[in-house]
Amino acid sequence: MNELNRPNPDDLLRIVEEDSKDEHRGELKIFFGASAGVGKTYAMLQAAQLAYREGLDVVVGIVETHQRPDTEKILAGLPLLPRKIISHHNVSLQEFDLDTALARKPALILIDEMAHTNAPGLRHPKRWQDIEELLDAGIDVYTTLNVQHLESLNDVVTSITGISVQETVPDSMFDAADDIQLVDVPTEDLLDRLRDGNVYVAEGAADRAAQNFFSKTNLMSLRELALRRTADHVDMDTDDQRMRAGLFSPNVAGDKILVCVG
Repeated sequence: MNELNRPNPDDLLRIVEEDSKDEHRGELKIFFGASAGVGKTYAMLQAAQLAYREGLDVVVGIVETHQRPDTEKILAGLPLLPRKIISHHNVSLQEFDLDTALARKPALILIDEMAHTNAPGLRHPKRWQDIEELLDAGIDVYTTLNVQHLESLNDVVTSITGISVQETVPDSMFDAADDIQLVDVPTEDLLDRLRDGNVYVAEGAADRAAQNFFSKTNLMSLRELALRRTADHVDMDTDDQRMRAGLFSPNVAGDKILVCVG
């Protein structure tokens, strides 16, 4: 075999390990975007409504509409799981009820905001850990994620925006996803949504958010990060499929490096 066409042993081992996973494990689809307001939750609900109309057993585990009329409208008609009420410092918090979801065991469940930190007292501190348990139980999951919540990009996002993101998701969860759907809008359109009040930010913080995190420069950089990270996932999937097909030569659609040595 030509040395250039020799498969990477680490990649082959990873594929063997993936193929040997429990065939009953659920599949994960992430609706991925550069920031709040690009339409991830809406896109997820659109896909869920289509699956529901086709007869799939779909359940909404937890979705945050933030009182946005378009999101509430497209949510209508989908079965909803009751939320778990947690009392914390005399405040009632509504959280995703993992045990009820596992007992219900739908074919597909919707879990919004993958990077969310759960209230104290729940089985897992992070929502992405709830998703792991659902997948292990054989339940397919749709979820949403912003690029700034990827663990490996935490320092990069801080250097771009000046804001340290506390809630992160391991890159291994992203890399292992069966499908990544990029939800993308032009930066100017997103700024228009913000000015029109169609992007959820903390109450009273819209102007400050626009000046800080939601500046045009920041959003353009975050959009580039989201596009690149999605392309990386597609590239990895392409390489896996080529190896499964016995094609070990470099992917002509991928990056190429030319090194000249004197």
